Amino acid sequence: MVSHPFLLPVPRYLTLKEDFFDLPAKALIVISNASLLFEAQSLQSALSQFAHLNWDIVTGKNYPSVGVTLQLDDTLSHPQGFQIAITADGINITAKDASGIFYSVCTLNQLIQQYQIHIPCLQIEDWPDFPARGVMLDISRDKVPALQTILDLVDRLASLKVNQLQLYMEHTFAYRNHPEVWAKATPFTGEDILILDAFCRQRHVELVPNQNSLGHTERWLKHERYHHLAECPDGFEAPWGGHSAPTTLNPLDASSIELMASLYDELLPHFSSQLLNVGGDEPWELGKGKSKSEVEARGGRVYLDYITKLHHEVTARGHKMQFWGDIIVHYPDLVPELPKDVTAMLWGYEGGEKAAEEWERQCTLLEKSGVPFYVCPGTSSWNSIAGRSDNAIDNCRISAVSGLKHGAIGFLNTDWGDNGHWQPFSISYLGYAYGAGVSWCLQTNDQLDLPPLLDRFIFNDAASIMGKLAYDLGEVYKIIGPEHINGQVLAYSMQLPADKLKSGIASHEAWSGSKADMSPETFRRTVETIQQIIAPINQAQMERPDAATITAEFQQAANLLLHSAHRLLFVTDEEGSPQALSDELQNVLVKQQELWLTRNRPGGLDDSLKRFDTLSNEYEKLLGR
Repeated sequence: MVSHPFLLPVPRYLTLKEDFFDLPAKALIVISNASLLFEAQSLQSALSQFAHLNWDIVTGKNYPSVGVTLQLDDTLSHPQGFQIAITADGINITAKDASGIFYSVCTLNQLIQQYQIHIPCLQIEDWPDFPARGVMLDISRDKVPALQTILDLVDRLASLKVNQLQLYMEHTFAYRNHPEVWAKATPFTGEDILILDAFCRQRHVELVPNQNSLGHTERWLKHERYHHLAECPDGFEAPWGGHSAPTTLNPLDASSIELMASLYDELLPHFSSQLLNVGGDEPWELGKGKSKSEVEARGGRVYLDYITKLHHEVTARGHKMQFWGDIIVHYPDLVPELPKDVTAMLWGYEGGEKAAEEWERQCTLLEKSGVPFYVCPGTSSWNSIAGRSDNAIDNCRISAVSGLKHGAIGFLNTDWGDNGHWQPFSISYLGYAYGAGVSWCLQTNDQLDLPPLLDRFIFNDAASIMGKLAYDLGEVYKIIGPEHINGQVLAYSMQLPADKLKSGIASHEAWSGSKADMSPETFRRTVETIQQIIAPINQAQMERPDAATITAEFQQAANLLLHSAHRLLFVTDEEGSPQALSDELQNVLVKQQELWLTRNRPGGLDDSLKRFDTLSNEYEKLLGR
């Protein structure tokens, strides 16, 4: 009996046969077109790595000893789709376009990885649900990855048939005309983007420029040169509490548009993509400062007018505009007035019934208004340290359900870095993997058994340790709860001073009004659970160049969670000592800096580490220093 293969994403249609194709020691990879050389080389590499075979690549006809043929066939129905036929005589692949050939090779490579030279005969017919299947990585709060980190990530994502990447930028592109903004950020340079763009294109990944253009501009507005553009130059009372420095441009000032236009002039030539995500989300001060009277008189039209002006600048440069849809969906009557060639990016980051209802509402609104849109869930990594596994899965699933039902043209899986980007890089792999599956084919991927797939195609762990460990560590948040906030208690509590933490524990106000189980018994159980989950990590057998880094990253995530739980025990039950907490924190911070610099640039590290000052200062005070 032929065992059913592990594949990610799971194909739409797969029929197993009873026979096998034994890969010969010498055979040819025949391509129908010279333009398919990279796709053939990807297969050639997998044959060498997993089956220890060296097959040559040729183009043309009538060759003996053909092992695999890669053939374009424009009569096939589905763009990016493909067919694989494996018989006892060889492997034949056909696809409508080069991207389909690439995705078929990704599937075949996974088969070779599992079976080496004894490949089961089968037929696969496959194509994607969503034309655009992307990942957005936050590189502005505060972590800016090294170029090699992104190149490695693109390789991994492309193998899962992800075909779009966005790097969320606020101040982390080296704008030559605005050097003061990025001076301490070690940003992506124009050359970095040119290299990355070419690398992505080869792997059928579209690198889409992403520059926030209204809110989240605090890194600009703090400088004298731009301060006058703020909606509230003196700051504002933030919805999350306290007085905040300005974060939002004044939409009524023509100079705001002029600034954005100048940024687009520098940024866009470095990208081959004709898209541009201008952001526009969370303009917290809008209507509270210089635009107050206009917003009172005209409501959401102030926002719509600004978005329309950005659209004019984008289209004038030959691009199509994307923008976050969180503001415009609160003005349903205005949605039909959006330019018809914009794409609204609908985001939401929770799972559950209420979240599903909100996805339905927003997707229905955009569909009825005739405005193209993406669904944009998230990996649930940020404000969590170790992820929220079930929430990430449900969030991606319910967004895909509504998006597919109402005609979304894309799925963008977002990975944010709020509050210092404390979560290690590898924590996001679980969300990436599941998002790749459901965005390719929801029907066959919505019930994925993720741990073994993570072991095979993400962690390459022959011991089958890391998949379950990653999933289980991402479930720790449920012990304390509440389950449905944008993060988890163990992460948030480390950024609260002890007095506020105590009052929050008493009133639950610190946790968005949701009740959490903040008893010492629960914290002890949390510590025991984390220790049990992380215990087997050194038994993993990851066959990846960065295996040691991944091990250290998961250990660091566990240590951060443990420190939070130990502090909560001290605050609630006076268990432990300030000296022990101080020593533990210092060890954690040393490792946090070391791991940061392993995959990322130094810019932003100091800002991120300063967020631990709440804890450091608290322990110093308790120790009388």
